[in-house]
Amino acid sequence: MASVKSAKLRWQLVAVVYTTSLFYFLFQGGKTSFMLFIILNMLLFYLVLGRWSGINKVSGSRAYASPGTTALDQSLSAGSSLDVSLNVKIPGYYPLPYVIVRDKLHRHNGQKLEFETSFVPNWKRSGQVVYQTPPLQRGEYRFTQTECISYDVFGLFEQTGQFGSETVFSVLPQTVPLRQWHGVQRGIRGPYSHAIASRSAKETTQINGVREYLYGDRLSRVHWNATAKTGEWKSKAFERESLPRTLVVLDRNPAGYRGELTARFELAVSAAASLLENGLKEDTAMGLLSLGESMTMVSPKSGMDQRNLLMKHLTFVDADASRPLYASLQRADSLLEPGCFAIVITSEEGADVIRSMEWLSRKGIIPCLLYISSSVDKLNQHTSWKQVLRERGWPVFEIRQLQELPVVLEGGSIA
Repeated sequence: MASVKSAKLRWQLVAVVYTTSLFYFLFQGGKTSFMLFIILNMLLFYLVLGRWSGINKVSGSRAYASPGTTALDQSLSAGSSLDVSLNVKIPGYYPLPYVIVRDKLHRHNGQKLEFETSFVPNWKRSGQVVYQTPPLQRGEYRFTQTECISYDVFGLFEQTGQFGSETVFSVLPQTVPLRQWHGVQRGIRGPYSHAIASRSAKETTQINGVREYLYGDRLSRVHWNATAKTGEWKSKAFERESLPRTLVVLDRNPAGYRGELTARFELAVSAAASLLENGLKEDTAMGLLSLGESMTMVSPKSGMDQRNLLMKHLTFVDADASRPLYASLQRADSLLEPGCFAIVITSEEGADVIRSMEWLSRKGIIPCLLYISSSVDKLNQHTSWKQVLRERGWPVFEIRQLQELPVVLEGGSIA
């Protein structure tokens, strides 16, 4: 409404100036008034032609890539920027001194990022603009229509046009590689030995039936008796070594991340993503229990589909739980199965954490705590509850930033 009112006032100003020039020409006469009237008519004709400047039929394309690359050929992680290139083409012949380009990027939670730049069209009435986004948080982003705006040489009136279509991409949680954390691997033959069979596990020498012959199977694997009986190629099926079921428990209670809610919760999500990524690379059956206002349980499995499912959830997850960790675990009682290794990621501390670990242990689950500490916490304060957990044989790890995770886990540093 404000832009419409402003344009109306400008046209009124032009009308007043034109009327004054007309009266001056009619009542004063002479060459000066005549030339002034002719010049105003030419300028008015130029302004009217602006409605057919071609900007309303503007076309273009958008390309974006990670800095230093030519195309977005892999998923972005949180904290990454995006280089965006816009190629704009304006039809027609109307002279345009410059064009303002406005682009919008919408996040899934309603947050909007607006970018504005400009260019001077070349003789083909086309141009290119490039800009870089700030570091992006995890989530789903959507580019909408790109708006192009042009003005006349006096800057009185604007003409607008749009082009492009919606483009969607995701920014995954930030992760760090864990090269050699043996916490899960020790569970294969250690106290966390409750396991399930996985197709990704190594095969043993124990025959476990017959399966269809797959191209590339060695002759030693061919089951000749079954092949002779059925007339079709059959291969021996061997039993596979069991792998531990590992469950990552993410606490989404905002009260636990007090003081630094955004930073500490993002650290918790990134730590969960790093553990899941590392486990799935090792063909371990990984699962996720997300304790929020609505419970999300992804049963431990291995494979790329499992990885995509877990990362998709962590991309959109928020700290929206209304209950502390212990109460949330009790709500998830029916979702938990005994015989797995659980890594609890939380910023809760004190008696509530001790009750939670005890409750998991009584359920037949071996717990491990990854404590998300505040950057202002002092190491010598509030450590008695950690000592209780250590005395009961439950590992307690503590991190203040994501880069500490490999050192703490691989180096065996326990808080």
